[in-house]
Amino acid sequence: MSDGDLSSRIDRSSALPLWAQVHADLLARIESGEFVGDFPGEHALTSSYGVSRHTIREALRHLRHAGVLIAERGRATRVAGMPVIQQPLGALYSLFAAVEATGVSQHSVVRVLETRRDPTVADILEVAADVPLVYLERLRMAGEVPLALDFAWLPADVAEPLLQADFTHTALYIELDNRCGVRLTGGREDITAVVPERSDAELLGLAECSAALAIRRLSHVGPRPVELRHTLIRADRFTVSARFSPTEGYTFVAAGPCRPHHQWSAPPVGPM
Repeated sequence: MSDGDLSSRIDRSSALPLWAQVHADLLARIESGEFVGDFPGEHALTSSYGVSRHTIREALRHLRHAGVLIAERGRATRVAGMPVIQQPLGALYSLFAAVEATGVSQHSVVRVLETRRDPTVADILEVAADVPLVYLERLRMAGEVPLALDFAWLPADVAEPLLQADFTHTALYIELDNRCGVRLTGGREDITAVVPERSDAELLGLAECSAALAIRRLSHVGPRPVELRHTLIRADRFTVSARFSPTEGYTFVAAGPCRPHHQWSAPPVGPM
């Protein structure tokens, strides 16, 4: 199977290795849905990209390791189905653990980890307006594919040790327990369908006007709110589920500490 001359996509003067350039191009083509049938074999890819078979094998090895491609003995290589994270309503869960449970490796690109002051967030966390807050912003990855943008605020008097944590491959709640001795006991979560801002959509690898889910969580330890989190997650990668019966239905509650969506958007991202 040949997919044309793609050698122009390879920059031999670049410091980026050839295999990494092929890997990036194949990943972009996979994410765009180009390979709806069979995935090209090594010979076809070697010819189309104009590189060695070793280069192609290295690119494919990284795609398999990330769970993007599946290669089984006696079967042609194929694009893996995109895993969907399913979470029950009313459960305290960790996105880190949920992704790992699918068998896909997950990591985070930490964009910001610092202390900030924000009167709006402080009011929601029921602390004084000038109280320092630990702010953590991450791009969450499932394999090589962006999954979610995550923004979390916690009072520094509770969470200051988190500033020393490496959140590349760990969960906020794990570090909160290990470093701060804090375990959440409950909270509230609101989930809203949104169309992300263009910059956020680009980070998540979404086409313009694609839908996402905005999840806003206010977590408590006993009566005290200790975490405000806003997560923007790809709607094609995440679903929530609920059980019901003839005698038990859903429980609807009035807007409480978690403000309605139009009052509750995430504070501006960037230096403050």
